[in-house]
Amino acid sequence: MSNSPDPKRLDALEEKLSKYRERDAPKPVEENHYQAAQAGWRMVSELVVGLLLGMGIGFGFDHLFGTRPWMLILFTMIGFAAGIRTMMRTAEEIQKKNSELPPSQVPAGQDKMYDDE
Repeated sequence: MSNSPDPKRLDALEEKLSKYRERDAPKPVEENHYQAAQAGWRMVSELVVGLLLGMGIGFGFDHLFGTRPWMLILFTMIGFAAGIRTMMRTAEEIQKKNSELPPSQVPAGQDKMYDDE
């Protein structure tokens, strides 16, 4: 038994390893051109839902307590603030998801979508 490596065995090993590397290599993410638009619509709908819920609650309290339009105004502003907060949370979630991806797999249009530059 000698300690020198056998070139034939090394070549066979390299061939097996290359097959496994090809099989286990990450598949490229299909480009989804609508992903940025979906994120935008999601954030817009979160804002609108916040506003509508605030208006509904305010209108209900105004009707219940007879304080028209003060509760409507107050809860509309609270709903707006809640919608903005939810939008910001969604933007952070998308940014975090994109920062975990390699640059070649970030969907088109979202690579610099939330940068401050």
